[in-house]
Amino acid sequence: MSFDETFDVVVVGGGNAGFSAATTAAQLGAKRVLVVEKAPEDDAGGNTYYTAAGYRCCFDGLSDLLPFLYQPDGTKGLPAELVEKIEMAAYTKEDFHADIQRVTKGRADPVLANVLVDNSRAGIQWLVDNGARFMLSFNRQAFHVDGKFKFWGGMVMNMIGQGKELYQWHTDLARKHGVRIYYSCPAIELITDPSTVDVLGVRVLKDGKYKRIGATGGVILACGGFQASPALRAKYLGPGWDLAHVRGCGYNTGDGHMMARRVGARLIGNYSGCHSVAWDANSPIEVGNRILTNQYTKSGYPLGLMLNTDGKRFVDEGFDLRNFTYAVFGKEILKQPQGVAFQIWDAEQSKWLRTEEYADDVTKNIRADTLEDLVDILVTKGLHNKAQFLSTIEEYNKAVDAFRKENPNQKFDPAIRDGMSTQSLQMSLELAKSNWATPVTKGPFQAVEVTTGITFTFGGLSIDASTGNIISEATRKPINGLYCTGELLGGLFWGNYPGGSGLMMGTVMGRIAGKHATERAQGGRDRLRSQL
Repeated sequence: MSFDETFDVVVVGGGNAGFSAATTAAQLGAKRVLVVEKAPEDDAGGNTYYTAAGYRCCFDGLSDLLPFLYQPDGTKGLPAELVEKIEMAAYTKEDFHADIQRVTKGRADPVLANVLVDNSRAGIQWLVDNGARFMLSFNRQAFHVDGKFKFWGGMVMNMIGQGKELYQWHTDLARKHGVRIYYSCPAIELITDPSTVDVLGVRVLKDGKYKRIGATGGVILACGGFQASPALRAKYLGPGWDLAHVRGCGYNTGDGHMMARRVGARLIGNYSGCHSVAWDANSPIEVGNRILTNQYTKSGYPLGLMLNTDGKRFVDEGFDLRNFTYAVFGKEILKQPQGVAFQIWDAEQSKWLRTEEYADDVTKNIRADTLEDLVDILVTKGLHNKAQFLSTIEEYNKAVDAFRKENPNQKFDPAIRDGMSTQSLQMSLELAKSNWATPVTKGPFQAVEVTTGITFTFGGLSIDASTGNIISEATRKPINGLYCTGELLGGLFWGNYPGGSGLMMGTVMGRIAGKHATERAQGGRDRLRSQL
């Protein structure tokens, strides 16, 4: 079969997962490695570019991470006086497994979960050994309480420069190892051997012409979910999902699902589920903003309240630490009238909000000295039941006060599940706030309008977790020469996910797929030499 070009390994998609696969292949001896990217170079990076670049991994406490940590300004190492102020527990494999099982309600594929957890620390080490610069997430994953920086939720670090630096680092590293990148080059279909159904390559659209690119070791699909397709969102996620705002890449429209399905791949996982967050209602609709990227996230809801345009609460804002609720609360916002809601704080609660999400040059903050004045402004933003809004907050404040009277020694602590609740013997709300329930009484008051921002979809392709090989629907065996990594993978996340585990799985499975595609390419060359 003739090809316009032939490579050892071809990767479809140029984000964290795709580049992890491509660079690993090149480092392990693949002679020619190619990344084909649908986006033009000035709009590339997939969802990776838009992320906060937080990674969840197992570690043995702060001492395990210190050797490779940087300060935000790029200085290597942390000063001793700062280290002394940090409280950080180890995050064990048992912790990681427990978080996955808890947030997915036990539905996560145990084999995939094992691969993620068991390889997470090694994945971080690979990134670090190749020059990735990590910092502690003081602004995202820690609160300054009683003179200590208390880290919470298991995910404690991110790349300096967030997704923008992560993408640039991946690109530079790949090029350093000889990986070629074709931008503005969408993959159209997989090329198979008609007699064996092995995948031999991929047909792409390059420079206005169709080209056939061979892949001796295989094709690795790393082109994301279908979150940027309103039609597929409505088809799989359900009515109304076509109205969600796209948080990141506008090119993830399900190409990998469709290409793989046409060659018999098995689809698996939570196709009606996705990662979606409370997102700035004034953000772009169809694609993320490449300047503000993740700053449109509005994750300060555990500190205050969220009310819909009917003036009612609709989630337990303090159900769990933010890492384990932010990916599902977007879905709940979409269910509300007009698909919007208002986040509310008083003056004391507002002090804890992160400036990167709530600064006045990032979002449209609504402020007023009294709740009544705030409500009058919110009416112009879509609130249509002023009385219910005020009544909801009044009842909430009464419940908070009743709990405090019964539990005078209970202390607010945003870094743990502090048990500060609205539920007491004297009074309990029908919809609790289970933690961090503090009164909304002190002006000035602050509100932000939020909607649903979709990050990635959970349904995807079935794989052999030991190799990354995509599984055939007909035979339930691996399709030779076809691999998958990243957000296109199905079966791991169901309904929710632990924050930071998406990037981690992309790196882990990308390295596995890159390794096995390289071994297949090398085996093919060995077989050819033996025949000469």
